[in-house]
Amino acid sequence: MNPEELRGLLRAVADGQLSPDDAVRRLRYQPFDDLGFAKVDTQRPLRTGYPEIIFCGHKTPDQVAAIAQRIAAGGSPVLATKASPVVYAAVRAVLPSAAYHPTPQMITVAAASPLPVRGHVTVVAAGTSDLPVSEEAAITATMLGTHVTRVADVGVAGLHRLMAHRPALDAADAIVVVAGMEGALPSVVGGLVDRPIIAVPTSVGYGASFHGLAALLGMLNACAPGISVVNIDNGFGGGYQAALIARRAQAPTP
Repeated sequence: MNPEELRGLLRAVADGQLSPDDAVRRLRYQPFDDLGFAKVDTQRPLRTGYPEIIFCGHKTPDQVAAIAQRIAAGGSPVLATKASPVVYAAVRAVLPSAAYHPTPQMITVAAASPLPVRGHVTVVAAGTSDLPVSEEAAITATMLGTHVTRVADVGVAGLHRLMAHRPALDAADAIVVVAGMEGALPSVVGGLVDRPIIAVPTSVGYGASFHGLAALLGMLNACAPGISVVNIDNGFGGGYQAALIARRAQAPTP
């Protein structure tokens, strides 16, 4: 929709010829902002509630910076994953408020009007080596407007450590459990709580872990119900899914 078409739509609403709800429905399915190398989905927040997220892998720093600048110009928060310090420097050159998170290699820029915080996600990491993936999940859920509690280094090699954080599990609307090696921790958590669990396998482990495949298969074969599984090292996917669940659980009654 070009500016003149948008003005016409707004005039129709102002004149009473079109209801606000009908105008939102029309805007919801409008196209994208074509940058040539990327088509930025500027209407995604209207359809899904959340803006487009930037995956930085195989993009140039200038491409990431241009996409981030366009998303921020629309008032949405910016979240970029798998970002190197070089990419961050390019983004910060056009968005000085951008922050870099070195552990998960993410870039964030707060929205002009931040999302209201709603729902509670607990992110559980089996080991310290899993923190890059668990932090990706935690930052994703935070940027999408949920309260996040982090629990680290509570793997099955010492279950008493997990039980010390039982209140954090019980307080959550959704739980992200991040583990490598044999990937057993989601099954343990699933036997303790009555809320959805998103299991995230990591590529952490020795040779027979096959770069996270053993953890992935272990989680897919979990005996505890209520567990869904995302791909290896996909902390973003786990955090996004948990935020959707948590915000829906805390949504106002229509």
